[in-house]
Amino acid sequence: MKTVPMIGIAALILGLGLAAACSVSDNGPDPQTEAVIVDHASIDLEAIPSNWITLAKQTLHIAYGHTSHGSQLTTGMAGLVTWKGDTYAFNTGGTGGALDLRDFNGNFGGLGIANDLGNPNRTAWESATRTYLNQNPTVNVIIWSWCGQVDGSQSDIQLYLDLMSGLERDYPNVKFVYMTGHTDGATLTGNVPTRNKQIRDYCLANDKILYDFADIESYDPDGDYFGDKLVNDACDYDSNGDGTRDSNWAIIWQNAHPGEWYSCSSAHSQPLNANLKAYAAWHLWARLAGWDGN
Repeated sequence: MKTVPMIGIAALILGLGLAAACSVSDNGPDPQTEAVIVDHASIDLEAIPSNWITLAKQTLHIAYGHTSHGSQLTTGMAGLVTWKGDTYAFNTGGTGGALDLRDFNGNFGGLGIANDLGNPNRTAWESATRTYLNQNPTVNVIIWSWCGQVDGSQSDIQLYLDLMSGLERDYPNVKFVYMTGHTDGATLTGNVPTRNKQIRDYCLANDKILYDFADIESYDPDGDYFGDKLVNDACDYDSNGDGTRDSNWAIIWQNAHPGEWYSCSSAHSQPLNANLKAYAAWHLWARLAGWDGN
């Protein structure tokens, strides 16, 4: 019987190990075993490798339910296409090499069931999601946003988390994106920051996918923090600690950085807010396609 030299066996084992490691790495983070958090640290558009943008456009089929506040993501994304070109194109169906993003600004899926996470109530979105996924089995990403309804009770938010968990259980091939609500000018101990923290903590503890809407609008692009300054969804904040919002971080940054941002519609807010939401959205799409964020 012909023997195989030990060095050959070692090389074979090493090769198999490297192949397995590459396979895991190429698949990127698994939302089932690792939290994917998209927040203010996810606004560097140039940091996203182009191959992951391409793969997101090739593999993701996204349905997004929202009303006015949530539209900041998609109006920002539309403005980004005008500013940076078709690399960031999206449409319903993903025609022409674009990202397949079905953008439902009210009336999710045309079903007449739900508009956002709290309209017409706190459970209709879940029924709409099930109906839509059953009718559209190619959709593999579901994302919903709040309007102002994150300003509820602890049990209201727990209901949201429980319904999301049930969807994840019943549709294991679909990625479900959790979301915090917008800032509302409250102190850090106020109800909205507390409810947003409830969502954030749950996602971190249970390895979920989170688009942290409130965190994104609590920082300017330079990393200056306004979350403890009564910041609201318009980017107004209290600059001197007297309890009155008297300044606006987005307008200040826009005025100081001409040419580094683009004008676009941004419901309830400033264009820069929608810019940042769009950059973070593309981080999210790339992460869902398998990018590890590095």
